[in-house]
Amino acid sequence: MAGHSKWKNIRERKGKSDAKRGKIFTKVAREISVAVKDGGGADPASNAKLRDAIAKARAANMPNDNIKRNIEKAAGGGDDMRYEVNTYEGYGPSGVAVIVETLTDNRNRTAADMRHYFDKYGGNLGAEGCVSWSFDKKGVIVIDNESGTLEEDVVLLDALDVGAADFEPGEGMFAVYTSPEEFSDVRAALEEKGYGFLTAQVEMVPQNDMKLGCGEDIMKMEKLLSMLEDLDDVQNIWHNWEE
Repeated sequence: MAGHSKWKNIRERKGKSDAKRGKIFTKVAREISVAVKDGGGADPASNAKLRDAIAKARAANMPNDNIKRNIEKAAGGGDDMRYEVNTYEGYGPSGVAVIVETLTDNRNRTAADMRHYFDKYGGNLGAEGCVSWSFDKKGVIVIDNESGTLEEDVVLLDALDVGAADFEPGEGMFAVYTSPEEFSDVRAALEEKGYGFLTAQVEMVPQNDMKLGCGEDIMKMEKLLSMLEDLDDVQNIWHNWEE
């Protein structure tokens, strides 16, 4: 499958992220809270949004006790914070397309942070739709095969059997792609088959990747992504930079 190489670096990025596990858990906890409050209650069996948030939490190695506590907190009124979903689109150095998805309790603060970091590191924010046209929205499920015990043919047949649209093997992992509408069902079916995930979420997948040849641009792009990832309000960052 062309146009999406980001998942190939997941294990390396995940290793770096383990040092920031508390911040990752904070972001996932927000998604759980929103899923409980806006997605139909605290029962994952009847709340697909919550099921997906739990799957994301488990892929991030959040302990089950933490997951349960966050669900109970949101359902019991212990979490009174209301989060607003906002998406920002813009350009990084040399025109790299960047999409930032946020959950925030203060829209003005988040917007100011976005403008500040894009401007500081050689980019600029754009209008809605300025770069999203060059991305496709897809479910992306990355199956862990670090042990090397999973056979490609078996995983491929299992993925296609439960409704996957595409499949891509990689070193120590397999990527399964779905439509956004079928993501939850495919993820749940693969989980029932016993597969463990490195990531499992709906992503904005770039149609084409872009390389940066200038060392200064690479440094600025790395810094921009790092600063955005450190913001609690930022949930996901999608871009077409071929790292």
